[in-house]
Amino acid sequence: MIKSITVTNHRSESVVIELRSPEISGLFVRGVDGLGPSKGIINTRESLSLDGSAFNSARKEQRNILFKLGFLEKPTIEDTRQSTYKYFPIKRRIKMTIETDNKTVHTWGYVESNEPDIFSKEEGSTVSVICPDPYFYSVISGVVNFSSVVAQFEFPFSNESLTEKLIIFGEIMTEPQQNVFYEGEAEVGFRMYIHANGPVENITIHNLVSLQSMTIDTDILTALTGEGLDDGDDIIISTLNGQKYVTLIRDAVEINILNALGPDSDWLTLSPGDNIFYYEATSGETNLEFRIEYDTLYEGI
Repeated sequence: MIKSITVTNHRSESVVIELRSPEISGLFVRGVDGLGPSKGIINTRESLSLDGSAFNSARKEQRNILFKLGFLEKPTIEDTRQSTYKYFPIKRRIKMTIETDNKTVHTWGYVESNEPDIFSKEEGSTVSVICPDPYFYSVISGVVNFSSVVAQFEFPFSNESLTEKLIIFGEIMTEPQQNVFYEGEAEVGFRMYIHANGPVENITIHNLVSLQSMTIDTDILTALTGEGLDDGDDIIISTLNGQKYVTLIRDAVEINILNALGPDSDWLTLSPGDNIFYYEATSGETNLEFRIEYDTLYEGI
């Protein structure tokens, strides 16, 4: 069951529409269309010699959310009606956050129309929002670390040298293989963060479920930047749809190293369920810290 809908306009001004307590916002929800999975478009091709047709491609349509709102006196119905012009500004981008009994998700869209029925006995409005991205996103991002810190510090302690550091407070332990369990309903890209604590050569990341892999060629990286991957360097890889990039951060400077990808590299993604990732390097593998961050996508509420 939907508990609340929060609408945030382009000025970061928000209104929370509580379905059980509409008097708080002055708006009550008569209905909302477009919260289920958006329609798929299936492209096929016909052949003169075969019955039916052959599948060519498929994609999802944009989402159209229709809010059917009623107005309460807060302090007057006229004030409530005019507040919808503020939170649903025509042609502006808004954020919609929907809280249900078991999840909280959000999506973005552009207000197509806001049509109030001013002369009705029970005044209200129908608001149409076009969402180019057909998915809902969880408000909590997923994070999987391939390294952890093991405590090495106990009381009492004494450093027996004034010049040498003998006490170890913690030790970074790396696990080159981790399972990323993805609870979403649609395949999604992600961001990989790679940090080097020393020299590393030729990194390869494998998805052991899909049998795909991605390689960073450090020889090409050296040709692009003048140096190989070394202590303090960070690499960020994004496989998000429409936002694919490979960036090296060195001395607080961002460098595009997309050309350092191996020629047979795949843009790795997460599929619903288990995704087992494994990374390796030809040398310096223990100098790597590795992290994956991702959004969880849902087809509908």
